[in-house]
Order: sequence, then structure tokens, then C-alpha cells
Amino acid sequence: MNVVVVESPAKAKTINKYLGSGFTVLASFGHVRDLPAKDGSVRPDEDFAMSWEVDGASAKRLGDIVKALKDSDGLILATDPDREGEAISWHVLEVLRQKKAIGTKPVKRVVFNAITKSAVLDAMANPRDIDMPLVDAYLARRALDYLFGFTLSPVLWRKLPGARSAGRVQSVALRLVADREAEIERFIREEYWNIAALLKTPRNDGFEARLVSVDGKKLAKLDIKNAEQAGALRTMLEGASFKAASVEAKPTKRNPGPPFTTSTLQQAASGQLGFSASRTMQVAQRLYEGMDLGGETAGLITYMRTDGVQMAPEAVQAARQTISKVFGEKYVPEKPRFYSTKAKNAQEAHEAIRPTDFNRHPKDVRQFLDADQARLYELIWKRAIASQMQSADIERTVVDIDAQNGSSVAQLRANGSVVKFDGFLGAYVDHREEEDVDEDGARLPEIRAGEALAREKINATQHSTEPPPRYSEATLIKRMEELGIGRPSTYAATLATLRDREYITIDKRKLIPEAKGRLVIAFLESFFKRYVEYDFTADLEEKLDEISDGKLRWKDVLRDFWTDFFGSVDGIKELRVTNVLDALNEQLGPLVFPPRDDGSDPRICQVCGTGNLSLKLGKYGAFVGCSNYPECKFTRQLGGSEASGENGNGDEPKVLGKDPYTDEDVSVRNGRFGPYVQRGDGKEAKRASLPKGWTIEAMDHEKALALLSLPRDVGQHPETTKMISAGIGRYGPYLSHDGTYANLESAEDVFSIGLNRAVTVLAEKLAKGPGRGRGTPAALKDLGEHPDGGPITVRDGKYGPYVNWGKVNATLPKGKDPATVTVEEALLLITEKAGAKGTKKAPARKAAAKKPAAKKPAAKKAAAKKAS
Repeated sequence: MNVVVVESPAKAKTINKYLGSGFTVLASFGHVRDLPAKDGSVRPDEDFAMSWEVDGASAKRLGDIVKALKDSDGLILATDPDREGEAISWHVLEVLRQKKAIGTKPVKRVVFNAITKSAVLDAMANPRDIDMPLVDAYLARRALDYLFGFTLSPVLWRKLPGARSAGRVQSVALRLVADREAEIERFIREEYWNIAALLKTPRNDGFEARLVSVDGKKLAKLDIKNAEQAGALRTMLEGASFKAASVEAKPTKRNPGPPFTTSTLQQAASGQLGFSASRTMQVAQRLYEGMDLGGETAGLITYMRTDGVQMAPEAVQAARQTISKVFGEKYVPEKPRFYSTKAKNAQEAHEAIRPTDFNRHPKDVRQFLDADQARLYELIWKRAIASQMQSADIERTVVDIDAQNGSSVAQLRANGSVVKFDGFLGAYVDHREEEDVDEDGARLPEIRAGEALAREKINATQHSTEPPPRYSEATLIKRMEELGIGRPSTYAATLATLRDREYITIDKRKLIPEAKGRLVIAFLESFFKRYVEYDFTADLEEKLDEISDGKLRWKDVLRDFWTDFFGSVDGIKELRVTNVLDALNEQLGPLVFPPRDDGSDPRICQVCGTGNLSLKLGKYGAFVGCSNYPECKFTRQLGGSEASGENGNGDEPKVLGKDPYTDEDVSVRNGRFGPYVQRGDGKEAKRASLPKGWTIEAMDHEKALALLSLPRDVGQHPETTKMISAGIGRYGPYLSHDGTYANLESAEDVFSIGLNRAVTVLAEKLAKGPGRGRGTPAALKDLGEHPDGGPITVRDGKYGPYVNWGKVNATLPKGKDPATVTVEEALLLITEKAGAKGTKKAPARKAAAKKPAAKKPAAKKAAAKKAS
């Protein structure tokens, strides 16, 4: 019997069915150990020695592997076929060797790009050793990221209160978003006009033509600058005669794109399905690891972390056969298509993302998948099929038209296109290609050279130039790939980190840098410019690739990086805060000093009229203040308008009136954590935050008193006679009664809901299921059976969403969408929760019974940990 180690339980379950009783397949649940988040985990002075830590949940899983190995013939490491997968295998093996669990038993490494029976059995028949250059590249990346973050982040904390962290790839991605925002702020709109004529052929068919030149001079986009020019040209054309000067039809071909890579899949899923990068990877992971297809378990797609664009020869042949069967022989090109990547620093060790079996048509497997899985699989299937199909034949027609009015001559042009043979477009049309087709125009009617054309109408339309659009997740990933920044496995995690750090927000799928994020990147560009340059980051990625190819030694790369980096950080330790603020005032001019409507100097305080405005650093971050402080107390939040300074004085309250019972002032204020209302002064003053959607400008005396009076008694429950209360808490507006909490739809409901409606809402909450003193939340999502039996569900509780299995409740990570939780993520959370409970009880009691004195060093260790 052999022990096989993979990453996830879903993958283990699928592979176990293929291998049979002679194998025990166990899941590591990803990495089994990591660098502790503290100083000294990577030690440059000790030749970059690294300390690894195994958490409680991983220790339990490793214990299961050790136990299984006792009666086994050998160990097979079958983790994913990339650097991370190789590193997981290396970590598992290192821990097992430290535990002396291997002995003389053989250890083999197997990899497969698809989880199908044939791919798995073929891999088992062709094992290899762990690829140490790949492991070295992983070690170099982890050390670089650790040294960058743990060396630079403390500098940020000291020089920029409120800043949370810096990261080698994270900071460069943030710079891309911030630079685009600065570009938008600097953009100056320009007015321009377009002139178009609605014409008709002698056969009474209408079409539109645009003005392109006047009296032999070509018109550029911005040449018609105002209404006066546009009006003169329209008048000229309204009196002109029109004739088709030439009609040219050009046959062209449009070729298909390659199958998906990680980044192109994320871009297409964003544009066509509305998926975030992380959601795309979660769904793709499930399709890769294996689905139950009515009794047969198989992975539906190949490995989804890749920047290769080729498919295996047998897959190409299978695709051609499916094209012939589904679309017809004329859609099969004479020769197979071959692709090469254009991305900088791309690694082509793996295939592109494709179906494992092209005969599994999306409509045939839809019944076994949820909606998101079905949509993503269809996208992958269509793109891979299209990549091996015939080109589309398109006829583009260009008609040049002469317009003459006396001595004035103008030229107009009409464009159109028609698909003569759809080719690959019959299977897949990229959302960007659809936009290109629209720009080419629709099909033109029959127009003959030399014939006169009738004028129907002349339109002059006003436009203005537009700033470059903000990045979306998809376009940012595309740009990072073009620059060679990061790798397929890092894109989604990088974006998630920027959101978690509150450096960016996402609004209508657009990435907007927060003031905090722009402050951080401005600081890094001012004092660590080299380390947030695109080329520097891409060059490091290239060196990591050379390490994985065995061309560079990983510690040599670390030494080169650390020598210069440490010197740069050491040189800034004595930098004065005033120097930092001067640099940031200059770097962030449009953000710190937005233009004023009256045209006055935005750097002069509008309250006192003599002070200079500047960035200031407080306990909770940066803000804008006056140089005449404390005489002038004007402040406003970074990125806020002048009006946000509340009557010109951001630290002073706006008094709304008196409390009728206490005669204390009721005021509205803008604090570090947002706007709030307050009654009275001092530490004992009553305060209440403004609910979501409420603004300082809209606050009045009545609303402020209502907020300060919460929680509100709605009335006694008719059955229990206990009071029902309404309030606004951490998770929004709610009702409470006898330990039961029920959410309300809006803050307004808190003040208006009556007793009857409140009783109904509470009854609906209780009807979702019994609980300990309150209604057990209904399941938001059913994830299926736990391997040990019992259903796994996702629920929404008093303190947020969580995963439930039996008596185990595991809280979801902050920001995690409950609807996107996979069974693998749920199992990991449940295991960690159960493992944490186990490590807190029996082991501690057992140790106490045997050695009472052992508590002393443990206590010291706990105290030291708390102090650090």
C-alpha cells in the first residue's frame, strides 16, 4: 500500500477512485507550514536561513500522514504541477523526514495536468524526484516577499501612521492603479464635433457617412473644435450635392485566439460573466479537481494556473474531431494551429486551460454543475474549440463620397462589414471582438461608384475627449501580465490584499485607489522609487524563472537584492517627518489641494486666509491642516472637499440644537472613523455613528435626537411580554427580543417599524430553525456531505457568516462572500476550528497533570508573545 498526498480533499476523493484499494490518498489542505509573521523568520546574516512554522490544523493532517505511512510501502507526492505544488511536496517531505517517518521507504513525485483516470495512471507509471530548482524558485520568492514586507512595512508605520503594509508585487500593482487615477486627475477635456450625413441611394436605401476632409485637408479627431465651425460645415453640406466617388470591398480574415491562460481566463470571465478574479479561480479549481458526472468522477478542465498557450498534440487532434462532428468539416482548418505567448517572462511549461475531454459538450454536463461552474466550463470549452477552427472570412466595404457646394469640396466616408463565413466565430466571440465589430459598422446597402446620392439630413454632434478609464480587475491583470509583474497564481491574491488593506475599493467593477493607498505609493515612489518600478519587479520575476530553470542560484539573487535594499531602508531611518510631508505634498498635489471653484489658491487656508495647507500626520493617518494651528483649527480628510471641513473647521462640531431633556448641545461631527452625532461634551458624552447612506449635510436636529435615543422600544411581545427593541449595530439595523436578533432592511425601519410587523419579522427568523435561545440561521448554501458524515452548510449568524458542520461553527474570513465558499474551503475552516479546540484542552491538562512546573516557561512564552 502506498500513501498519496495531494492538496485538497476534493482532489483526494477523485484520485482515490482511480487508484483503488492499493493506495491511501490524503489531503494536505495546501501548504502545511509557513514563515511566522514575525522578525527573524528569514535571516540574511545566517546565509538567508528560514524558520518554518506548522499550525495546529496542519499538524493534525501531518499526523494523519505519519500514521498512514507506518504500514505503507512508500510515499507518492502528487501535488499541483507548478512551483507552489512542488513546494508543498517539499514541505511535506521535509516535515516527515524531521519526524523520521520516512526511513528507507521510497519517495516519488508525480504530476498530472488534468485529473482524469488516464492522466493520473500515466503519471503514476512515470514518477520522478522533487524538482529542486522549482523549490529554490519558491524559496527565493517567499524570502524576497518576506524581506520586502517585514523590512519596509515598519518604516511605513513610523513615517505614515495608518499605513498597513508594503509588498513586493502588491505595491507595484497599487502604483498602477494610483498612476491611472493621477492621470485622470490631470486630464483636461477638449471639445470636438463630428459631422455625419444621412444619405440615400437611388434604390432608396439609407446609410450614414462621416465627414473626413474639407477642401483636400484631412480632418483629425479634434479639428472641429466648436459649434461655430461645426455649424459652418453643416451649412455647406446642406447645400451640397453628393456622389459616390469609389466603392471598395476588401476581403479579410479574422483568426482565432489561443486557448485561455490564467490571466486571459480571468479577463474573459470578468467581461462576459461578471466574475471577480478570485471567483474565477475558485470555480476553475472545482472544475479541475473533479466533478461527479452521474456516477463518473472526473476533472473537467486542465490545470488552471498557467501562462502557456499550447495544447497537447492529442488534445489538438481531439478538438479537430469534435469540430468536425459538431460544426462540420468546413470548420476544420487544413493544418492544426500552433500558438506562442506574447506575455513578458511567460513560463510555457504547462498547457493552456482546456477541457479534459472535448466530447463533454457544455450542454451535456450542465445538469451536474451549478450555474457558475456551467458558465465557466462553457467559456473554456468554446475558447479552446475556437482556437482550432477555421478563420472567419469578413468583407469590409469602404465607400468614399464627394460633396460639392460651389467651390467648396468635402469628402465623406462610410464603412461597413459583413461576415461571409463565420468560422471560429460560430463557437466563440470575445467581448472585445464584439466591440470591434460595432466600430466597423453594420452592413452597407448596395452602393455603385459614380451614382448620385440623396441627402436626407446633416447631423453635427458635440463630444469631448474622455480621460483614460480606471482599471478593472481584468484590465489590471492584463497590464501586470504585459509588464511581467507577478505570476498566474498571484494575481487574485494580490488584488485581494489591496482590498483587505483598504488601499483600493471596487465600485461598479472599477478599481479606485483610496487616499490611504495613494499616500503609501507616493511615499514609496518618493523614497524607494527603484523598488516600485515596473522593470525592477519584472527583472526579479525573470531571475526567479532562471532559478527554476537551474540557471541561477537562489541565494545569489537574495544577496544582490538585500545588499541594495537594506542600504536604502537604513538610509531613510533618520528622515524627518517634515521631509516626508514636503515630498508627499508635491507628489499628491491634485489630491491634497484640489482646485477651487472660485479659482483661488488651493494651498491657502480659506478659514484664516493666511495659513498654508499641508498634509499632517495623526494617530489614525494623514489629513490636511492649516499651518496656523492652534489659532486656526481647520482640518479635512485627505481627498475630501473644502466643505468637508464642517463650517471651515473640521475638528469643531456643527451644533444642531439642544437636547430637550438635558439641555445639552446636540452636534454632528466628522471623526477618524466617520461622521457621528454627539450629545454633550467630554468622555461621558453620548455618541452614535451615522448609518450607511446618511450624510452630515442631510443631518438635522430631529434625526440626531432619534439616533441618540437608540435602541428604541417597539413594544412588548404578545406571547412572552418581553420588550422588542430596534437598534443599529455593527452589522446594520436590527430587532432584538429575548436573545433573538433579526435584521431590518434599512435604518429608517428602526424608527418606523410597528409592533405587528416586528412580531412577524421575529417569527420569520425563528421559523428558520431552532437554536440555543435564538433562531438558528437558515442555510445560505448547502455544500454537501462531510467526508466523516453530516451536511456542511454556510449560514449567516449574529456575528457574520460562518460554515457549520454538526457542532462545529467556523467563521468565514473578513470580506469573504458566503455565496462563493467552496467545499474545500469549508473543510479547511472546519478542520482548523476543530484542531484549535483540540489543542486548547486535552494536551494542556495532560501536561499539567504530569509536570506542574512546565506551566512556568509556557507562561513566559505566552507573555513574551503578547508583548511582541
